[in-house]
Order: sequence, then C-alpha cells, then structure tokens
Amino acid sequence: MTQPLLIEIGVEELPAIPLLKIVSNIERSWKNILEAYKLSCDFEFIYTPRRLVLKHTAMPLSQEDSIIELMGPPVAAAIKDGVPTKAAEGFARKCGVDFSELGRADNNGREVLYFKKEEKGAQTASLLQEMLEKWIDSMSFGKMMRWGARSDEFIRPVRWLQVRLGETSVPVELFGVSSDTKTFVHRMVSHDAVEVPDIDMYESILAEGSVMLHPKERESKILAEFDALESEYNIIIERDRALLAEVVAITENPKALVGTFDALFLELPPEVIITSMKEHQRYFPVFENGKITNKFVVVSNAYTDDYSKVVAGNERVLKPRLADGLFFYKNDLNNGLSTNGLEKVQFIDGLGTLADKIAREKNIAIRLLALYMDSVEAQTGKSSAESEKLMDRAVNLAKADLMSEMVYEFTELQGLMGYYYAKALGEDPLVYNAIKEQYMPVGEGAELPSSVFSSIVAMSAKLDTLFGLFSVGKIPTGSKDPFALRRAVNGIIRIVTEYDLSFNIDDVIALLQNAYNEFDANLLSDFIMERINKSFDANPSVIAAVLASGERDINEIAKKVAALNEIVSNDTFKEQFSTFKRVANISKDIDLDADLHIDISLFKEDEEVTLYTAYEKVINQDFADYRTQLEALFGLKRELDAYFDNVMVNTEDDVLKANRLHMIGSVYKTFRDIADIKEISV
Repeated sequence: MTQPLLIEIGVEELPAIPLLKIVSNIERSWKNILEAYKLSCDFEFIYTPRRLVLKHTAMPLSQEDSIIELMGPPVAAAIKDGVPTKAAEGFARKCGVDFSELGRADNNGREVLYFKKEEKGAQTASLLQEMLEKWIDSMSFGKMMRWGARSDEFIRPVRWLQVRLGETSVPVELFGVSSDTKTFVHRMVSHDAVEVPDIDMYESILAEGSVMLHPKERESKILAEFDALESEYNIIIERDRALLAEVVAITENPKALVGTFDALFLELPPEVIITSMKEHQRYFPVFENGKITNKFVVVSNAYTDDYSKVVAGNERVLKPRLADGLFFYKNDLNNGLSTNGLEKVQFIDGLGTLADKIAREKNIAIRLLALYMDSVEAQTGKSSAESEKLMDRAVNLAKADLMSEMVYEFTELQGLMGYYYAKALGEDPLVYNAIKEQYMPVGEGAELPSSVFSSIVAMSAKLDTLFGLFSVGKIPTGSKDPFALRRAVNGIIRIVTEYDLSFNIDDVIALLQNAYNEFDANLLSDFIMERINKSFDANPSVIAAVLASGERDINEIAKKVAALNEIVSNDTFKEQFSTFKRVANISKDIDLDADLHIDISLFKEDEEVTLYTAYEKVINQDFADYRTQLEALFGLKRELDAYFDNVMVNTEDDVLKANRLHMIGSVYKTFRDIADIKEISV
C-alpha cells in the first residue's frame, strides 16, 4: 500500500548561492536514502527561501518483507563429539536463536550450518526520523551556523517542521523542532502559523498566503513579466541565467518592476553599471537600441497593492552605488594608468611581486612576438619596431588598473577598467584592446582575444604563471588546481589553434625555462600534453594516435586530430580499417628508424609494382592539408588488399621478405608521420 508523503522543513531565509550549488545533490541524496531503506518511489524536491520540501504521491507504507539466509561454519568444525563448538555458538548468536534451531545446508559441496528467517519490513513512519537525520547530515552547504544553545548546525535555523504520511502527522524532531500540522505563508501576509488540514490543501494554502511553491513556476512568472515589461517600455532586459536562478531562490512572491536612475551615471562604462546592479543588488540591466539605458529591473518579493514604494526604495539604494562608481572612475582618470605600487604587491611566494611578474611577461611577449611577427604584421600593418614598442607598452600597462580605486572596489573588472582608462588616455588601440583581453579565454567556450597581438599578451600571462608555479613546486595534483593552471593551458591551446600559430612545446620550454628557478621540464611538458589529450572533441583513440606520432606542436596536433577524426567518424571507415590494422600489425617488428630501402628489382608479383607505384605517387605529392593527405593514404586500401591477397610477405627468402616488409613498413611509417594508426580503435 502507498500514501502521499509531505515533508516540509521550515527555515529562516536560505542564502541562494550555497543552496543552488547543491540542489542536485540534495535531491540525489534523498533518492539514495529511499533506495537504502528499500522505499524507492518517485518524489519531488521543492524549495523556496524559507522551506525545503519533499513531496511523494505514492510512498510505500512499509518496507517489503524479506527472506534472510545465513551460511555458517562447516558442520565438521561446528560440532565436536556431538557438542557445539565456539564457532557454532557464535553463529547461533549472530542469528539470534538457540543452536538447536539451526539447520544444515550444502555450500559448494560442504555441509554447513544454516539459518533462514523471514524479516518483516519496517513501517515507513518508524523510519522517517532516521532517514531525515541522514538527509540533513548529507547537505554540505559549506559555511554552517548554530543557534540558541544547540551544538548541532545547519545552513540556517530550522523554525517549523511538517511530516505528513497520508492523514497522519508523523512524530519527528529536527534541531529541537517537533513536527506538527502547521506551515508559514508570506511574511507580509501573516506572521502566524497556518493550519494545514491535509496534504491536498498544502499548496493551495501556500498560494492563498502568496507563496509560489515551485521554483519553475516562479521562474516562468518572472520571465513572463519580463516579456510584458519589454513590450510596455520598448526595452530589452538582460536575462542572465545565473542571476535569474538566484532571484528565483530568494523569492516566494516574485514581481518584476522597472526602476530608473539618473542619466548622468551613463558616463560610467556599462560594465561598471551592470556590476553595481547585478553583484550588489541583484538587478537586471536594461538596454535600448543596443545600449545600456538608465533603467533597471528588480524582482521584488513583497506582497502589496502598491509597488511604487518598492521601486522608490530600490532606486534610492542603487544611487549611492553608482555615485561611488562615478567618483572612482573620475579619480582614476585623473590619476592616469601607472604601475607604481605594484612592486609592493606580492604575486606568489617565491615569484616576487606583480612588478616582477610584469618583467617576466615582457620577456615572454617579446620572444613570442618574434615568433609570430608575420601574423601580427598581416593583421596590423605595423613594422617590427612599432609592434615591439607597442607590445612593451601593452604588457607594462596590463596590470596597472590593479592600483585603481575602481578595481579595488570591483575586483572582477580588472583588465576591463584598464581598457577604458587606456582608451580614454589616448593609448594605441592595440594596447588598450590587449589590456582588455589579457585574461581571455576565462573558461571553456569563452571569448578569445580578438587579434594575434592581444593573444600574445594573454599567452604571456598564462605562460609566466605556468612556468613560475612549476618552478616553485606548486603543481596541480588530482582534482586540485588552485591557480587554474589547467585552464591556462586550455586557453593557450585554443588561442594557437584559432590563429594558426606554431607552438612547439619543447621549443617553447627551451626558449623560456632559463628565466625561472630550475625545475623538471618534463613535468611541465607532460602536464601540457595531458591537457591536450583532454582538450579536443574527438575519438580518444584518434587523439592517442596523433600524440603517438611524436608531434609536439600544439597547432599541428590539432590539425591532425581534426583531419583524422573526420575520416574515422565516417560510417564506412570501420569496415575499411581492417586493412590498415594489418599494416600496423605487420610493421610492429620492423625497425622504422632504419633505412627502409625498397629494391624494385626484387619485385616478383604485379601487385608489388602496383602498390609501390601508388605509394610513390602519394609520397611525392604536395598536399594542401592533412585531410587530403590521409585520404590519399587510406586510398591505398585497394592496392594493399590485392598485395595481401597475392603476395607472400613472410617468404622463406630472407632478402625478398625484408624487401616486402620494407614496403609495408614504409606505408605504416608515412601514416605515423601524422598518426600511429595502430592506436586507432573503431
């Protein structure tokens, strides 16, 4: 039998971000507990700022009965001279019965003591206390709190509790709060507890009390109101999904409202306005004709017939935030961009100050600029001397905004404020764009620098951090990567592949290593290769095959992986690949580093001539890319099949055998210049 189950844990307002981080874990934990207690059933986990709710439409009223079978020690060891041994008595105690009640059974050909009993399933109501305690203990919010004289802790104080199984209120206690049949509605509707006559009336009572229980319904209401406001005011509201989720988590009665601020604050960079709104007030920015406007949208949680005071209050709160921002902005412009003071700011223990980091980044940037000068000149039209001067300027000013008042207040705007200040102060566009883009990409799929010039600045910062941290022994282990070195390598990979830049790992390490304390370069090389292995969206065996070729240039690795993966992904490839697996198998005992001379005078079969002619045509051809080269190599399938069908490779004539092995080995070796085909699995 089943009955509906409602569990409501009432709390003081939950902080949104810690809750959202573990919502899926909270739900999964309860599912696991149900399975562990053999009470698996469908349920819904729901939350508002003031409650955590579990709703089951059909909760089993008890566990299913089960049969327990226990095998004991061998009878020969359990009974001596007709008397139970200690082993037998211990087994009887384990079974909770007298020795005389034990049976006998066969266990892999041996007679052993045996006990079988039927265990009646426990009533669900009797298990809920224990189950809920385990559920609460599984919630890892991070920072927790204690209240009153209690020693236990939770994310926020628990104030009320309902545990309703069918028509019964199940007696449960959490944090000194005993379950009853009451709930609390919106604070502005009533501060008193409200009786819930039965489970079916729970949601309607909350709705009457202006509590919208389901997060998805709150989100839908907010988005519908955004649509209506956009039509009414002819505006576009930025729909930041993370901010929306946060607002959904902190409201029970959401209402989207439009507020305004003084247009004079539009002098500020848009990012400053947006950051002030979103980070501090949870407001949604508003745009007109593609530009930010002096409006904002706030999602109120109030219950009132007149929201004008709510709007006015939020306008009043925002104004000093923007006024501070404008003050900082003008002050910073007056002070100009300067690195003075960075020599007193520690970077990382063992790596000096930020001024030291800038000096190292300059060294890297100038060396990379020399490598990529052709690409920079093609994009900018500037001479080598001009580019070098601008590169020095860009790296020198890249960290200057860290000393600004604005970045001190809004640390997330570092780099971006340097861009605005450098632009306003008349710096070259290459310089101010490089300052803005120095941290790009900031994550997987994030925007890349807009030019090779900016990319060099961004790569210099990442490379210095990589080399520096490896040189002082701060190397990522396991899942721990506090300095985001994996992300730094991923960023470098994306940049060099986007702009088709040569980046040979060994050459770059040799070029830069001497500027740092001595460290094992192989560790850094392996770390970069490990990231390459996980960076491409391709068949893992394709990546392994390319890496096994010995290629060390990241850009070339990417091209080879893309070309080979496209071919391997073809539906017809699998049936064709057996031929090339055979090529790889035959070649495994050949010394591919030796001179694989092929003596055409030793050819005795037509198929030898045909394969050699086709192979010579392939290797003497200039290919536009790896894809066409691989297609030509895989195009040797017909000739190889005929060769294997009609030519005895392992002939008894050693000279003839060696010549034929050299033929097959040469084909394999040509493949291996791009990828080791023996690594491919399809």
